[in-house]
Amino acid sequence: MPKKTNADPTPKKRVLIVDDHPIFRAGLTGLVNLETDLIVCGEAHDAPQALAALEDLKPHLMLMDMSLPGKSGLELLKDMRALSPQTPVLIISMHDETMYAERVIRAGGRGYIMKQEGPGKIIHAIRKVLTGGIAVSERMAAFILDELSGTRSGASSVSTLSDREFEVYNLLGQGKEPHEIARMLNLSIKTVDTHRMHIRQKLSLRNATELIHHATRWTAEHG
Repeated sequence: MPKKTNADPTPKKRVLIVDDHPIFRAGLTGLVNLETDLIVCGEAHDAPQALAALEDLKPHLMLMDMSLPGKSGLELLKDMRALSPQTPVLIISMHDETMYAERVIRAGGRGYIMKQEGPGKIIHAIRKVLTGGIAVSERMAAFILDELSGTRSGASSVSTLSDREFEVYNLLGQGKEPHEIARMLNLSIKTVDTHRMHIRQKLSLRNATELIHHATRWTAEHG
């Protein structure tokens, strides 16, 4: 009869945290490390660090903020998916989910949770993504299903903007000037102006003044 041996404990799932705020990273690291089945394997504060850590550490999950220096969260998400398509990405953000959650899922992200949620909900979202699920609120899940099924109307809505156009639109709503937007998104002024023109056309706005007013109201409501 074979001798019984104690089985090795199940390895912990490794989580990589990407956020440019050290205090928040520290708090999130402490929260994750309290769990017996999870461990933070690394941290990054910007896009280059995140991509390097993804390749070097090969985490089971990347937990990432939307607002990072040097590159937008959506752009970085697409880069991560190209580099390591098997690694799920869960976005944790201060921005209202109606601003970004749908775009995150379309870009290949596996979930979106707001930073003001309680620790229990954050851990639940992490585990849901690790087991192959998609972690969004019930309200956002219904919103996305309506969009995919074509039951949500509004051809001139902000949802018709491309991801890059939406980023420009959102920054305009925050009061950023075109030259600031160009610097923040690593674009030329000419490219920013082209995006502004396309946004006006899609939202049926007559001029730059209407665009600023529209973006400011929308961002104030959702951000």
